[in-house]
Amino acid sequence: MPRDDLTLRVAASVGSFPAAEWDAVAGADNPFVSHAFLTALEDSGSVGQGTGWAPAPLAVEEAGARLIGALPAYAKGHSQGEYVFDYAWADAWQQAGGEYYPKLQICVPFTPATGPRLLMSDPACAPLLLRAAEALCDQNDFSSAHATFIEPAQLPLFERAGWLLRSDIQFHWENRDYSSFEGFLDQLASRKRKAIRKERAAAQEGVTIRRLTGDEIRPEHWDAFWEFYQDTGARKWGQPYLTRRAFDLIGERMGERILLVLAFLDEEPIAGALNFIGGEAIYGRYWGCTLDKPFLHFELCYYQAIDAAIELGLKRVEAGAQGGHKLARGYEPVQTWSAHWIADPGFRRAVADYLKQEREGIAMDRLLLGDRTPFRKG
Repeated sequence: MPRDDLTLRVAASVGSFPAAEWDAVAGADNPFVSHAFLTALEDSGSVGQGTGWAPAPLAVEEAGARLIGALPAYAKGHSQGEYVFDYAWADAWQQAGGEYYPKLQICVPFTPATGPRLLMSDPACAPLLLRAAEALCDQNDFSSAHATFIEPAQLPLFERAGWLLRSDIQFHWENRDYSSFEGFLDQLASRKRKAIRKERAAAQEGVTIRRLTGDEIRPEHWDAFWEFYQDTGARKWGQPYLTRRAFDLIGERMGERILLVLAFLDEEPIAGALNFIGGEAIYGRYWGCTLDKPFLHFELCYYQAIDAAIELGLKRVEAGAQGGHKLARGYEPVQTWSAHWIADPGFRRAVADYLKQEREGIAMDRLLLGDRTPFRKG
């Protein structure tokens, strides 16, 4: 039944909401939609003025201004930092005489990790929030709205609202109740098992690897990781997405949900991988090094995350976007999803046709990749 005691508004930032109210609708499972993470991006200048990411969270509030639903949304002037690529759409629309930017992006910036995008304590908020996103686009001449890396349980909500669905593939590691890393290796084909053992031995030789969390992560550790992150960011994106202050704020506000894996040579950090701990998963986010040591990337980013997930009793490791090399290391192909609303009917039909063909190709790729996992057959 429709409710007449609800109000919709666009806020200036996630930080304008009380943390307890935001987290009550975001839930505790996914660290990236938390008030702590999203406000760390805002307060550090990683999003906001001059970045092309203008916070525009949409809120549903009850009488008395109590938050019961929200969308983490951003008005965007480019397509960087999203990991669901729409550059071809932008080019096609602009060649047809349209303006693709600005657009509305419903996501966690710079974070290709699956999670809730409709944050709600009342399911009645879903259609209200999506209609509000469409209205915001109409009122501001935005070409489109895009919700990326949506958890599968929320897909029907977008589909019922008439949004177009798009799929892709990531590689996740699944914990099948393993008691140890060796228990996981026992499920692999002999040749793959031996290869991983050799990789780990080579990576660990001559270095000390430490997993740090909470108060164990000190300023000097962030200084070292910032150096690693800058190098990787400059090579991948031209410049890093996050500012140095972002790491300090994330550490201060949610240190207990961080797993920082560092490799030391003679007590000097030479490489690191930053992970976040969720209710069911470890999420690998950033990696970098100052010394290129064979297999150290695999050790810090993939094997250490598996070790930690087993120890913590978590269901999976999500190791981020792309990376077919993860397949040989026990990470399996998993379908990821996004949803898209296009304002212009003709452009919408063209995108719908494109997505239908793309989904067929993605489904075939996933089947082929599934046959190439290192697990024992039969």
